[in-house]
Amino acid sequence: MKPTYTRLLLAATLALTCATAHAQTYQQVWADEFNGTAVNTSNWAFETGGGGWGNNEKQYYQAANATVANGELQITARRQSVGGMPYTSARLKTQGLKQFAFGRMEARIKTPLGQGLWPAFWMLGSNINTVGWPYCGEIDILEQINADSRCYGTVHWDSNGHAQYGGNIATAPNVYHVYSIEWTPNYIRWFVDGTKYHEITITNGTGGTEEFQKPFFLLLNLAVAGDWPGQTVDESKLPATMSVDYVRVYQLTNAAPAFSRQLEAEAANVNNGMVVEACSDAGGGQDMGYIDADDYLVWNAINFPTSGSYTIEYRVASGAGGGTISSDLNAGSIAFGNTAVPGTGGWQNWTTVSKTVNVNAGTYNFGVFAQTGGYNLNWVRITKVGARALATTSARTAALQIYPNPVVDQLTLADGLALAGQPYEIRNGLGQRVASGTLAPTATVDVAGLPAGIYTLTVADANAPAITRRFVK
Repeated sequence: MKPTYTRLLLAATLALTCATAHAQTYQQVWADEFNGTAVNTSNWAFETGGGGWGNNEKQYYQAANATVANGELQITARRQSVGGMPYTSARLKTQGLKQFAFGRMEARIKTPLGQGLWPAFWMLGSNINTVGWPYCGEIDILEQINADSRCYGTVHWDSNGHAQYGGNIATAPNVYHVYSIEWTPNYIRWFVDGTKYHEITITNGTGGTEEFQKPFFLLLNLAVAGDWPGQTVDESKLPATMSVDYVRVYQLTNAAPAFSRQLEAEAANVNNGMVVEACSDAGGGQDMGYIDADDYLVWNAINFPTSGSYTIEYRVASGAGGGTISSDLNAGSIAFGNTAVPGTGGWQNWTTVSKTVNVNAGTYNFGVFAQTGGYNLNWVRITKVGARALATTSARTAALQIYPNPVVDQLTLADGLALAGQPYEIRNGLGQRVASGTLAPTATVDVAGLPAGIYTLTVADANAPAITRRFVK
C-alpha cells in the first residue's frame, strides 16, 4: 500500500508500448483457487486492527469481512463501527506461510469503484520484521483508488531514504482483470490482461534496489480512505466487495533465485548474554559487544529458498586476540562448524570472516554461538553461492557517525560540520515524517520532542548522495 510520503519519482513515467508476456518457460509453484468454503489458513493469515495502518485509513480489519463462496474470495468493506473506526474490511497475507523470490505473480480480481475505496494486491519483503519499511522493499502489483478505473503498479525501497517508482494504465471498470508482474534479478514488469504497461530495472541493485533480490510475501486487502484516496467516503457505495478468482505464482524452470540476507545483531529475536552498544562500522547503528563464551543470538523464521551452498559472513571486531564463532539451525540440530575471529586491533576496527555451508531449502531458526568470546558482532550475512552479495556502503557515507545512540535530547553528527546548513528530515518506524529542518552549525539535531521509538535521519549533501542513519530514542 502507498505510504504517507510525498511521492518520489526517480524518473519521468516511461513511455511504454503495449506488449504481451514474454515466451518464457514458467512452472506454477503455488496457487489458491478459492474453491473451498472458507479462507485457507495454510495459505493466508489475517491482519486485524485499526489505527490507520500508517496511511490514516479509516477501516478496522477483521477476519469476518473475508469470505469464500462460488469459487472466489470476497473482501467486503462495510459501514460498521469497530475499535473506534467507522468502517470494517479485511487484509490477508502469506507472511510466515508462503514467500517467493522471483517469478510471475498474478491474480484475477474485480475491484469496486467509489470515493474512498482502495483495493490492493501487493507484496512486502519477508525481512520486514527485522529491517522495517522501506528497507524491506514493497511491490504493488495492483492498486486502485476512488472511482478511477486506472490500475497503478509501484515499487518502494530504500535509497538513502524512501524511493518509489510507478506507472499506471486505464482498465475497464467493474469487471475481472488479470493483474500480474514478472520479477527476475534484472527487472520487474507489470501487466494487465497480458499487456505490459510498466517496468523497472533492478540489475545489480541499481539505484539501491537490493531489496528486490530477496524473498517477498503476498497481501490482499481493501482499505477505506487514507492519504492517497483522501478522507471522504461515498457511503452509498457500501458495502463494497473486492472479488478474487485466484492467486497464482509461477517461476522459471531454468532459474534458481538469488538470495542474500543481512541479519543485524541487535535485531535478533533472542539474545543471551550480549550487550547492545553504539557502532562506528559502515552504516552506523548498533552492534553486540561484551561477548563471552556460550553467549548466543537467534533470528526466527529465516528462509533458505533453495537447497545448496550458502556463505555465512560475520562482521566482527576485536580489541583483544579474537575468538571463535559458530552458527546453527533450529537450536543446534544442524551445526555449521566454527569460524575463527582474528584480533583487529580495536573494538570498532571491523572485518568480515566467513564460512561456506550446505543447507536444504526450508525455514529455520538461525543462531550464532560464541564458542569463545573476545570480539564484537555487527551483523551476519547469508548469501547463496553464485548470488550477488548485498551492496556495500560508500566510504563517504561510512565516515559519518551519529551519537549518542540511543539518544535522549540531542543527536550529534561526528565529522558532520561539512553538512552544517544542509536540510534534514526524520521519519518514524511507519515512515511518517515527524521532524525536518536545517542542520545546525554545531552539526546537531534536537530530538527532545520525539516519543520513544526507532527513527531514520536523512541529511541531504550538496556534494554527494543523501546520508541516512537510524537511531533509537
